[in-house]
Amino acid sequence: MGVVRTIDWQDHHIVAIDQTKLPTEVVIMEIFTVEDLVDAIRRLAIRGAPALGVAGALGAAMAVRDTPPHRDRDLAALRAARPTAVNLAWGVDRVLERLPDGEDAVLAAAVDLLETDAARNRALGERGADFLARHVDGVMAIQTHCNAGALACVEWGTALGVVRSLHERGNLRHVYVDETRPLLQGARLTTWELAGMGVEHTLVVDSAGPSVLARGLADAVVVGADRITANGDVVNKIGTYPLALAAARAGVPFVVAAPESTIDPALASGADVEIEVRDGREILGALPETATLNLAFDVTPADLVTAIVTEERLVRPAAGERPA
Repeated sequence: MGVVRTIDWQDHHIVAIDQTKLPTEVVIMEIFTVEDLVDAIRRLAIRGAPALGVAGALGAAMAVRDTPPHRDRDLAALRAARPTAVNLAWGVDRVLERLPDGEDAVLAAAVDLLETDAARNRALGERGADFLARHVDGVMAIQTHCNAGALACVEWGTALGVVRSLHERGNLRHVYVDETRPLLQGARLTTWELAGMGVEHTLVVDSAGPSVLARGLADAVVVGADRITANGDVVNKIGTYPLALAAARAGVPFVVAAPESTIDPALASGADVEIEVRDGREILGALPETATLNLAFDVTPADLVTAIVTEERLVRPAAGERPA
């Protein structure tokens, strides 16, 4: 399997892989309205921080075709579709800067953001691989959580972009993949991508993730992020924080791979981030009346983050460096 293009612009509308159908089938959605785009984002058919940034940009280009009242409604719905991930609103706002130049200028900005995604993430992957090569001797095993590969971007990956770079250099031995409850993005999506890349990998349940590190099976943890605050706190898929604690205990690097657009200088710390709480039906089994708290994300404090790698730089929050 070659590199997957997750989201694209064709013939005046959005086409995207429906990630809820993977790994059993590859279904391509055609999206003609902002309302349908918002629905795809909310049900996680389109997901992943960079992909959401592109979706926000393309959705804004669709919205500006309409009259101002409908336009404003659509843009507000788009920004609010996933409240924790900063990239979605960033993508909307980034291309709306061109609105004074006309609708075509907004679309051109959105397509440019789409087309440059792979280059940004390739640069990020190389920087992350360089960092790990300096801190881990020999061919290494990596542990990751959720999905931060091509499916979370346009066609390359953030955390799995680092994995790709290590694999291409011959520096990768194995990847341990957390299943990522309750929607199994690790089990369904990351394993699918790694199999396509020809990377040896092992799937573990989330509660076993810290034990992988305690047993010395992984040399580093590499994850993505949905928002990074000014002090270096990292908001990522629920279950990331326990991995960071385990990595600190095991003495292995905990690396966050994310584009610059994921860094939110407007928020001082993770305490300021609105954490999305999803429908409890995602986690219920036989007892639907049971109360639930279905947190979609958690916050990893900056002092547990060895490095943040972006397409432009490397920041060491645990050493006192701040991204913003």
